Amino acid sequence: MNSLVFPGQGTQFPGMGKELYDSRTDIKEMMNSANDVLGFDIINIMFNGTEEQLKQTKVAQPAIFIHSIAAAKINENARIEMVAGHSLGEFSALVGNGVLSFDSGLKLVYERALSMQEACEENPSSMAAIIGLPDEIIENVCQEISTDKNLVVPANYNCPGQLVISGHTPAVEKACEILKEKGAKRALILPVHGAFHSPLMQMAQDRLANAINNTKFNTPSVPIYQNVTTTPVKEVEQIKKNLIKQLTLPVKWKQTIQNMIADNCSVFIETGPGKTLQGLIKKIDNSVEVSSLS
Repeated sequence: MNSLVFPGQGTQFPGMGKELYDSRTDIKEMMNSANDVLGFDIINIMFNGTEEQLKQTKVAQPAIFIHSIAAAKINENARIEMVAGHSLGEFSALVGNGVLSFDSGLKLVYERALSMQEACEENPSSMAAIIGLPDEIIENVCQEISTDKNLVVPANYNCPGQLVISGHTPAVEKACEILKEKGAKRALILPVHGAFHSPLMQMAQDRLANAINNTKFNTPSVPIYQNVTTTPVKEVEQIKKNLIKQLTLPVKWKQTIQNMIADNCSVFIETGPGKTLQGLIKKIDNSVEVSSLS
C-alpha cells in the first residue's frame, strides 16, 4: 500500500516552493490565492524571506502547509491508500485526503499558528530533543520531576532513540541534566520558544477548537492515521476531536508509522519541504520504501 506523509514545523527554508510554483499554472494560482486568504504576501516571504522571517510560527506553519499541498498536487492522480502528518502536517494530510479544502485548511493552520504563538508569549517555555535513551526512561524522569508550575512532558515520539520533551524551561533543563546522567547521547534544547504538544498549549487548543468546530469537514477519501490515536480514522467528528487534542498531547509518530506498516503500508511518500520524515521512517523500519515530493 502507498501513503502520503506530510512534514511539520522546522522544515521551512528560504526559496521554498519556488520550483513547484513555476511548474504548473494551477499550482501557481493556488499558491497566489494564499495571499488573499492570509491577508499578507506569504509567497514573497517563502521565495525571498530570510531564515529568521521563516522561523516565525505565524509564517512557518502556513508556508509549510502551502508547500506541502502544492507538492501533493503533483501526485494527485496516484493511488494513495492512507495519509498521515507530523503535527502541523496533519492539516496538510486532511487536505490530501479530501477532508478540508485548501482555503479551509490554510485558515485553520494560520489560526493554529497565531494561537500557538500567543500561548508561547503567555507561558515562556521550551522543548528539547533527547537522543539515545529508551522512551520509558525519559517518561519516568519527566513524571518524577514535573509539577503543575514546573512541568515537563514527552511531546514527540519521533523514532526509536529520539524523543522530544516539552514544558517550562527550568523543568526541561533539569530533565536534560538528569537524562544525560542516565546515558543520553544528546539532550539538546531546541530553538523554539514554546512548549508545543504539552498542557501549556491549552489556551491555543481552546482557540483552535472554536475554529475547527466552525469549519466544514468532508468525509475522507482514505483513512488518516492521527497523531493522538496512531490508528486509522475516517469518522469526521473523531477527526475533529483528535485534531483539537493534538496541541496538548504528544505526537506519537513512531507508533503511527508502526501501525501503518502493520496495516500493510510499504511505500511512504514525504509530501512537502525537506526529507525529515524519510529519515525518521527509515529508523522506525528500514525495510519500507521512502521517497519525496518536494
